[in-house]
Amino acid sequence: MKQQPSRLKYKKYHKPSSSCLSLSEQKNIIAIKGFLALKALENKKITYNQLEACRKSVKRILKKDGLVILRIFTYHSITKKPLASRMGKGKGSHFIWIAPIRKGQIICEVSIFSSEKINLSKKALKSGGSKLPIKTSIISNIY
Repeated sequence: MKQQPSRLKYKKYHKPSSSCLSLSEQKNIIAIKGFLALKALENKKITYNQLEACRKSVKRILKKDGLVILRIFTYHSITKKPLASRMGKGKGSHFIWIAPIRKGQIICEVSIFSSEKINLSKKALKSGGSKLPIKTSIISNIY
């Protein structure tokens, strides 16, 4: 997975404020491509390393029985100035890439190839949700 976007309109953005995270998600609330999905239950900022740990954990349990689809991407950078640097001389360099997550947003989906593997995919999503710093739930697209 790519860690940062290849092109941005501006090099450095403002930090995402906590007021924009206090709202609940309106668009990405149902699973589109997969049968089961991992849904966020609180607002938080997720880093690239946390997202990659979640993806690897799900993939490790599924092996070749399913496909993991990530619905979020780390597109926002947080900048930081070096330690012991004086005031001024512009904004710091990119320190970490994050994805702001809202309550109700789908983080990842699992598409399975056989219908007998539903319990395995639930176990995989539960393992992936434990790697994230937010509360998550598993939702189903099967009615």
